[in-house]
Amino acid sequence: MNHQPLPTTTSRRAFLRTGSAATAGIAAASMIVPAVHAGEQTQPATPQPEPLIRIGLVGAGGRGSGAINDSLSINENVKLVAIADMNSKTPENVRKSLAMRHMEKVDVPDKNLYTGLDSYRRVLDNPDVDLVLMTTPPGFRPTYVAEAVDAGKHVFAEKPTCVDPAGFRLCLETHAKAEANGTAIVTGTQYRRQTSFIETMKRIHEGEIGDVIAATTRYCSNGIWYKQRPEGMSDTEYQIHNWMHFIWLSGDQIVEQAVHNIDAMNWLMGGPPERAYGSGGRFTRPDDSEMWDNMEIDFHYPGNRLVSFQCRQIPDTQSSNDSYVYGSEGSAKIASFSGTCEIRDKAGNVTWSIKGDISAAYQQEHRELVDSIRAGTPIVELRQTAESSLTAVMGRLAAYTGSEVKWDFLTEKSTLDTFPKPLHVDDPRPETGYAIPGTTKLV
Repeated sequence: MNHQPLPTTTSRRAFLRTGSAATAGIAAASMIVPAVHAGEQTQPATPQPEPLIRIGLVGAGGRGSGAINDSLSINENVKLVAIADMNSKTPENVRKSLAMRHMEKVDVPDKNLYTGLDSYRRVLDNPDVDLVLMTTPPGFRPTYVAEAVDAGKHVFAEKPTCVDPAGFRLCLETHAKAEANGTAIVTGTQYRRQTSFIETMKRIHEGEIGDVIAATTRYCSNGIWYKQRPEGMSDTEYQIHNWMHFIWLSGDQIVEQAVHNIDAMNWLMGGPPERAYGSGGRFTRPDDSEMWDNMEIDFHYPGNRLVSFQCRQIPDTQSSNDSYVYGSEGSAKIASFSGTCEIRDKAGNVTWSIKGDISAAYQQEHRELVDSIRAGTPIVELRQTAESSLTAVMGRLAAYTGSEVKWDFLTEKSTLDTFPKPLHVDDPRPETGYAIPGTTKLV
């Protein structure tokens, strides 16, 4: 593979922040066609290869290995050069698996296989890394992304980007800093890059169903994984190992999983809701899990528009994951995953439809990230995903406390910060149990 040579360290980083200026100049120059006299022949310009972008992966579990596979699959002239994970065996296993599928795009020496709680810092300190994929448990994400931007790295950050108001505020600071520094941050909200969602939202926003009055959205599934505690694990190590079931790490199902549909509703409505009220409970969770297994939330958006939301993870129940939008002149179905989106008139007749392709959307977010870096127009979308993440937090807190929760309270007054400080892998972690409305207070 022919790579365009680039300067190293600081000068290389500046190059990738501003895009391939040299390549852009060559492209512009190639558009100027000189006068050609009769009988003369011109040689076509030799296309210049795209600059190599070197990637580090932080968090190499299922979502991390999936994200880096998507990036290596869709992008040319990228190379994985570093892997970090809490588990000592995971980086080497992921390197081996990826090398079998992307031999020329995986070049991770043993010295760049990092393990432990602080292994992410070694990726950020590595001058050979241009772009970092942050796919750890969500509770770590606000701090890790902030430190990546401080280190001058471009970032892919999985959803959600925060699990509490403190993390949200840090995300806003990081977003502003990334814009100022020319640092890209693309987030794992793939529906915003799925053609079926994009086209359906466009038609709704252009008035095809009239004024949007209300919507319903569900993220109901059959259950979620749970990992038993291996003998000898500290409390902290076990909670990170079984991170879905601890709120400081996952934010509960509404934040970690259902944020996809909540983000789509914020996209639909043009921003976050003003307040939330809801309920829920738990029937099937393991004893030490802090998660609920169902929530029902009413989100009230500006303009007196209501979104009725439900999420559930209960075995042997019927799954339902689509969204329905009701307008003054018709309705729309926004189908999850690879389902078919539809527009209907007031009589209920289908007037337009489009099939989805979730696999293409997963890859498209990585293509647009890399393209934006090379073009010198880095995408920075941390704020919008942080707003959707905090919307999910607002729903969780409304259900947990049994109180109406307002957006202004969370963004301006709430002191909730669930992340333990300091955090050491051998620390004991007191059992906090699960939230009980009327007992759990809004802070």
